[in-house]
Amino acid sequence: MSTEPRITARDYGRLPDGRAVHEYRLDNGHGLVLTALDWGGIVTGLWLPGLADSVVLGLRDLDAYLAGAGSHLGVIAGRYANRIAGGSFELDGVRHQLVTNDGPNCLHGGPAGFGASLWQGSPQPPGADGSVSLLLEHFSPNGDMGFPGNLHVAVRYTLGADGSWRIDYEATTDTPTVINLTSHAYFNLAGAESGSALAHRLTLHASRYTVPGANSIPLRHATVDGTPFDFRRERVIGRDVGYDHNWLLDAAPDGALHPAARLTDPASGRWMEISTTEPAIQFYAGTWMDGSLTSPHGQRYTRGAGVCLETQHNPDSPNRPVGPDWPSTVLRPGEVFRSATVHRFGNGQAG
Repeated sequence: MSTEPRITARDYGRLPDGRAVHEYRLDNGHGLVLTALDWGGIVTGLWLPGLADSVVLGLRDLDAYLAGAGSHLGVIAGRYANRIAGGSFELDGVRHQLVTNDGPNCLHGGPAGFGASLWQGSPQPPGADGSVSLLLEHFSPNGDMGFPGNLHVAVRYTLGADGSWRIDYEATTDTPTVINLTSHAYFNLAGAESGSALAHRLTLHASRYTVPGANSIPLRHATVDGTPFDFRRERVIGRDVGYDHNWLLDAAPDGALHPAARLTDPASGRWMEISTTEPAIQFYAGTWMDGSLTSPHGQRYTRGAGVCLETQHNPDSPNRPVGPDWPSTVLRPGEVFRSATVHRFGNGQAG
């Protein structure tokens, strides 16, 4: 039964320093519901029409999210999503040392990155197209985790009347800096309480992947031909290796939305298609999940409980010469960083 799109909010708890955290519930009026926190922009749940279980992994409460922060479960990852080698980069002749949190590397912006920051949440008026959206804003001061520039960031979560979940990112700076933003939601189309997503099938619109070296820092880009990294045709994700790799998408990086991935749960027929303006995607198959995190109903999240499909720029781009394989991640004063990713959901054949 269709209803009007709406957003509601509730108190979710308090941080150790006393600041209040809120959870927002977006309902598109057609059965698609998303819940998100202003702490880290964390997506705590996503319910499809007719499905009682969330297709996004979530935790019990705020304390569980704070204790499990190292998993980055559901967060907005930034200032720089993925890894920066050695926790440093040079920009305009100045070397910037970052706070490291992944061995020698800086991962997802450091230990107090955007996923461990309090954002300002603002429910937006319903769109004329029947959409409903939440605006999340954050100010990251110069020197935050070692990154230069006073950075203003806005992220908008939108549920469309067509059953889509769209994420729009914008940012401006007063000093040259680097930026790379993504959502670190863990998906299981069988339901977060089902135990495993390793039987899901994945398609990636990518002919090359990034070969990782020590500490998961890129060595080079290579063809997927004849390798377990060839997802150009649908492939069972649990069949070969423990994936935590970056792929270069085949579409031209022209600022338009292009197909990036399709994830399918064969048992239920549910699917998710992802389109993005980004040039790459990191696919993480939940390889390192060890049961230390549990669902709101007590389900332990073990290997493959959920998978991440993180649309982004390549890892360690700030340390690579800019070129077709390494699009720039530099943002300068007067410029506006913009990025968008759309998730479409359905059952059976794609529309």
